[in-house]
Amino acid sequence: MVGQVKNMIRNVMPRTRLRQAARSAPVPARFFDFHTMLGETPMTGIYRRLGRLFDPSSGRAVVLPLDHGVGEGMLPGLEAVGALLGMLDGRNVQGVVLNKGPARAHGAVIPLDVSVVVQLSGGTKHALPPYGRTVVCSVGEALRLGADAVSMHINVGNDLEDRMLADFGAMADEAHQAGLPVLAIIAPRGGHIVNELDPSLISHCIRLGSELGADLTGVPYSGDPESFAEAVESSDAPVLVTGGPGRGDYTRFLSAMEEALRCGAAGLCVGRNIFQNTDPLEALDQIIELVHAPRAPEAAEAPADPEDVEAQPDEQGPAD
Repeated sequence: MVGQVKNMIRNVMPRTRLRQAARSAPVPARFFDFHTMLGETPMTGIYRRLGRLFDPSSGRAVVLPLDHGVGEGMLPGLEAVGALLGMLDGRNVQGVVLNKGPARAHGAVIPLDVSVVVQLSGGTKHALPPYGRTVVCSVGEALRLGADAVSMHINVGNDLEDRMLADFGAMADEAHQAGLPVLAIIAPRGGHIVNELDPSLISHCIRLGSELGADLTGVPYSGDPESFAEAVESSDAPVLVTGGPGRGDYTRFLSAMEEALRCGAAGLCVGRNIFQNTDPLEALDQIIELVHAPRAPEAAEAPADPEDVEAQPDEQGPAD
C-alpha cells in the first residue's frame, strides 16, 4: 500500500512538470490528473483539491491572503474583507486565505472556482513574544465553513518554534485524514534571527515544509536565485512565494516576484502588496498577469536589487 501511494504521488504531482510550467508557455492539460489514478486511496481528496489550486493552463497559482486581521487588527486596506472578496469576480485567482470568522460571514460571495483556504493558526502583535502562533480553528470547523484547504503559520528561529512545529504536525495529520491539503506558511522570525531573508534560512524553510509533509509551502523570496532555485528543486511540495509587507515601489516588487517565479516557484501568495496598494484592482491584475501570462523559457539573470527584498520590521503579521 505504501508503495502504491508513493507511485501515485510521483504520477500525480511530478515536480519537474510543475517547475517547467512555472518557467514556460501554458500547456493544454492540467498537471494533476486525478481521473487516471488506479484504485481508491485515502489521499485522493487531497490531490483533487490541491489540483484545483493550480491554473490548468499556466500550471501556477495566485492566492490572495486576507487573514492578517487576527495579528494586525485594523490593518489599513483590510477594513472591509467582504469588499476585497469582490475583486475575485471574473479574475483568474485560484485561492483566498481567510480566518474562520470572515469565512463564515463572506463565504457565500466567493466564486465557486476559487478555493477557500481557512487559516487554522493565529497570534496577535500584542503578545510576548509577538511571533508566536497557536491553533485557533479546528479542521472540523474549517470543513463546516466550506474549506477546500487549510493553512498553518510557522515562525522558526525562536523559543516557541517547537510548539508551532508540534501544532503543525497534529493539524496536518487531522487535515489529511479529512482529505484537505495543507498550506504551510513558514518564515524565519524571532529572537535568534538576524536577517529574515538570509538565503540559507529561506532554503531551510522550503525544506522544512517538504519534510513535514506540507502539500504547499509558502515562503518569502530571499533575493538569491541560485539557492532559492536549488531549494525549490529539492522540495517535494510546490512552493508559493509570499509577498511580505507592502512595498512603496510596486514595480520593483513585481520584478522580485518575477525572479522568484523564474527560479521555479509555483505561484504567488500576496496580500498586503495588493490590498494596501493605492489601486488594489490594478495591483491584483498585474500579479495575475505576471503569474499566468505565457512566457518563453528564460536564462538565469542577475539577482534582483537587494533593496527589492530587504527585510522590513514585521515581526507580528503573516509572511504574505
